[in-house]
Amino acid sequence: MKLLVSNDDGVFASGIRALADTLAQAGYSVTVVCPDQERSATGHSLTLHQPIRAEVVEGVFHPAVKAWACSGTPSDSVKLALWTLLPQPPDLILSGINHGPNLGTDILYSGTVSAAMEGLIEGIPSAALSLGSYTSRDFGPAAQFALDLVRALEANPLTQLVLLNVNIPAVPAGEIAGVKVVRQGVRRYRDVFEKRQDPRGRSYYWLAGELIEDDGDGDGATTDVMAIQEKFITVTPLDYNLTSLAGLNLLKDHQLLCPDL
Repeated sequence: MKLLVSNDDGVFASGIRALADTLAQAGYSVTVVCPDQERSATGHSLTLHQPIRAEVVEGVFHPAVKAWACSGTPSDSVKLALWTLLPQPPDLILSGINHGPNLGTDILYSGTVSAAMEGLIEGIPSAALSLGSYTSRDFGPAAQFALDLVRALEANPLTQLVLLNVNIPAVPAGEIAGVKVVRQGVRRYRDVFEKRQDPRGRSYYWLAGELIEDDGDGDGATTDVMAIQEKFITVTPLDYNLTSLAGLNLLKDHQLLCPDL
């Protein structure tokens, strides 16, 4: 099984090394194509107005891993891998392991999820994996779950093309409560831009804010935001089609639709 691994934390991040090395040691054919530096919160941005460079990386990953560092975004990296660097399309694309969670509406900003989404757009099964902590350095349980997930998908491929957004709680393996397939919750921020001054007296602004988490619809259903707080690994299937079905029904009889125009 051929695997493409990318991320948004950059080629030297501990998470991607743990993921790629674990998969390679298990006997999978692993290729890494990822940004040459951290590109977090870049969403699905693409590089259009400057060249993209890719350099072979040696001495960072397991000897069996082929690796390139890309000067572009996570989405650039996956596009470049699929259309230029790889001789054949991979069977599965994995993005991560991100250093920090990608829960709820975080996925709209996440470079990790966007790298996996690029694979989905190209018709390749994909998964985004994130560790639910910005401070923990123990990627072992997350990498082991990624290996278990790859083996499960290899044995029983999904019958429909989806992106699996996976978040692993940052606790010892023995404390993980299990795995839950859950819907996306809400993880918003009450944004605050702190005004500061540089040494030359010029003003600049630093984005900060308060995290707000809830279940989204208020229907009491378990979400990714809620389940990871209970130490569950969360798996949320995603698609790139953002059409609101409720909105379609709402607009059918809305007066903004003017048949005379």
